[in-house]
Amino acid sequence: MNVEVVTIGDELLLGFTIDTNAVYLARELALLGISIARRTTCGDAPEDIADAVSAALGRTGAVITTGGLGPTADDRSKASIAALFGRELVLDQAILDRLRRLWRERGRPGELPVSNHSQAMIPRGARILDNHHGSAPGIWLEDEQGRWVALLPGVPREMRGMYQDTLHPILTERVGVHPSVVRSRTIRTTGVAESVLADRLGELGSGFDGLQMAFLPNPDGVDLRLTSRGLPADEADRVLRTGADRLLAKIGEAAYGEDTISLAAVVLELCRAEQLRIAVAESCTGGLLGARISDVPGASDVFHGGLIAYDNRVKRQLLGVLDADLGAHGAVSEPVALQMAKGIRVRLGTEIGVSITGIAGPSGGTPEKPVGTIWIAVDIAEGRPPVPRPEGRPPVTPFQRVRLFHMVGDRTEIRHRAVQAALSMIRKAIGEIDQPGDGDNGKASRGNSAS
Repeated sequence: MNVEVVTIGDELLLGFTIDTNAVYLARELALLGISIARRTTCGDAPEDIADAVSAALGRTGAVITTGGLGPTADDRSKASIAALFGRELVLDQAILDRLRRLWRERGRPGELPVSNHSQAMIPRGARILDNHHGSAPGIWLEDEQGRWVALLPGVPREMRGMYQDTLHPILTERVGVHPSVVRSRTIRTTGVAESVLADRLGELGSGFDGLQMAFLPNPDGVDLRLTSRGLPADEADRVLRTGADRLLAKIGEAAYGEDTISLAAVVLELCRAEQLRIAVAESCTGGLLGARISDVPGASDVFHGGLIAYDNRVKRQLLGVLDADLGAHGAVSEPVALQMAKGIRVRLGTEIGVSITGIAGPSGGTPEKPVGTIWIAVDIAEGRPPVPRPEGRPPVTPFQRVRLFHMVGDRTEIRHRAVQAALSMIRKAIGEIDQPGDGDNGKASRGNSAS
């Protein structure tokens, strides 16, 4: 079965509301083996709703809409779509009685507003989809040719609840004992550009073994998504697992996890395995690294805390950064990054100290240190061998890693990429795979090894 999804609302087109409904429906429908052939967003004007739904019906004959079922003047989905089916709206007394009952149960004063009465107007002959999560009922409209439209509310909580309660059973019955599913598996990478990954994968990058392949660059790196269509669930899982293993063999250390796992979660698991604890010292990222780590449930057994060392006095007084190095090299420099990482590790008594110092912009850059210049250091208390140094670089203690990155983007992007690069450095340092020269972070970040 192929369906089209039409999400309705001026707020979606104006950018005030993010369309999470279509994302939810795509994932849920895939579990039934139902593909979304097209997604459309339109405004609240009746003619726009009618055009979008009519075109979708003409292509697939199966449409799910969200939005426009409320009690106000801008909720026009029901009347517009009913007209497409040649159905008039009639009062459903049972729905009106339920709305009045809900009004009283919620302790609201007076009688049910007249505007709410419009929610009890239902297209003649329609199937009602009960809403146990809000006031607006959903509607199933179907014509003699078997073409149908399912109208769901736009409020995400109500839409999801109604889908599970009423629409999912209907679609399951329609699909029947269907052997095929739509399933995906994602390989997450960081530190390697999309083009480099494409070269590594070669012909695999175009898809293989019946699997579709997609490259998905983002500020964290590049996700590689494999999708299986038309296979039974067990067979789809087996093919996806085999396909993911083939990709991992080609990608190597750039891959840090699968599906929705975050790099922070991977780092925490590595630290638990090695019984290592982390403390962070941040300048330009202002606590984002600590936030990424502490966002992972259960992080407290590994993450001890951090310090936002924005001002140089904080770097000197609390992290032990030398005045001489601040004066000679500036706050955004290799020696300062190294001392910040060691200082926070010693001060908080952890095995790992991490520091980030840089220029996130939009101002503050110089020809020698442009916006996007970021130094990141990792200081590990024990168990790491010496790191070879490029000619002319001062010696680094056996248990330190330090790298210079030149990142592009706006202030938010640069800070986000700096955090991801720091997490990647921790992961590599723990695994002793810190390799110089692989500092591309997706398309938009380039790092130069300083170790």
